Amino acid sequence: MTQWMKRIFSEFSWRKFAISSVGLLTLMGILIFAIYEVTKTSVTVSLNDENITVYTHASTVGEVLEERGIDVSVHDYIEPSIDTTITDALKITYTPAQQIFVNIDGEAKDIWTVSGTVEELMDELGITVNEHDVIEPSLEKELTDEIKVTYEPSYAVTLFSDGEENKVWTTSTTIGDLLEKENITLNELDKVEPAIDDEINEDTDVNIVRVEKVTDVVEETIDFATVKRNDSSLERGSEEVVESGQEGRLKKHYEVIFEDGEEVSRELVKEEMVQESQDRIVAVGTKAPPAPPAPAQNQTVSRGSGEWSSFIATKYTAFCPTGCTGVTATGIDVSNTITHNGNRVIATDPSVIPMYSLVEVRTPNETFVAQALDTGGAIQGNKIDILVNSRSEAMNFGIQNVQIRVIRRGR
Repeated sequence: MTQWMKRIFSEFSWRKFAISSVGLLTLMGILIFAIYEVTKTSVTVSLNDENITVYTHASTVGEVLEERGIDVSVHDYIEPSIDTTITDALKITYTPAQQIFVNIDGEAKDIWTVSGTVEELMDELGITVNEHDVIEPSLEKELTDEIKVTYEPSYAVTLFSDGEENKVWTTSTTIGDLLEKENITLNELDKVEPAIDDEINEDTDVNIVRVEKVTDVVEETIDFATVKRNDSSLERGSEEVVESGQEGRLKKHYEVIFEDGEEVSRELVKEEMVQESQDRIVAVGTKAPPAPPAPAQNQTVSRGSGEWSSFIATKYTAFCPTGCTGVTATGIDVSNTITHNGNRVIATDPSVIPMYSLVEVRTPNETFVAQALDTGGAIQGNKIDILVNSRSEAMNFGIQNVQIRVIRRGR
């Protein structure tokens, strides 16, 4: 009996006890879990523009992110910092950084950034992009780790071209690159300062000189020469034009250089004879005229009935150390006299007063009969030259108005 009861008691006690322990443990586990969950802190995590609410027993922001399986690097953006203590309703913003290749004004490098677009990246780098700058890709482009960002800042240079001055914004590094970007074409002879391969900056003034080379053909006249030939059939003092002469024509070819429309040089490169000039041929009489009959002694020459005419008179002399032949155009030797056959000697224009004519000359101081026996290069028209004894007399007389009337024309 006792043994049976012991067995019954033993079986009953351990079974109940086991059932009671399991229940208690389960209840305690549920209670502990409930307490654990209830005591979690509510935190909002902003990741890739998505807000996630999490409940955590983590003590710091870094632990929360670690719970989420986020491997934080030194370049990532975390707000607040990873050491910040967790409080209820705390909002954690996390943006992972990405490595981007950039080329800023010729300097290439890899950078870490949390910017979402090219524009945000420029702001992050402290770069203000203006309308003339060159940036690739566009500011609106979203950043990925495969994008390469290139930025070239612009600057203003002064450009002188085709008569105009302009301020040009450019990112060029050389003169040649600037001209290409501005669609400016240089002709073969055009000049540019500085040189085409020179580097430029914001202090550079670019000057383009338009150069043009043309051929200018100018036709000029060639004066004819006058050739005098002796003619024994003509009396001395007379001349006759045999050939009137003709001017020649010569084409001159000039190479002319213009810079910005202004002529800067002219070089003769060729001459082309169009027509040769022809000499003017003048026959000069060499035939000695017959001597006029000498008037009888004390013969008075009739004064004729011709009308008086106004002439301009000068005086000349045959008595000079050099340059004077002493022989008139009619061959009369007056080297030691100023008269011939009792009459004064004068030079006239044969077309007005023919040679050997006798005339009466009235000056302000005297009146005398003279014979036209000489000519002179300056004696043309109504002008006579009176032969006198000395140069001083001729100089003192100067130029005076005289009256002349013809007594006998010619011989």
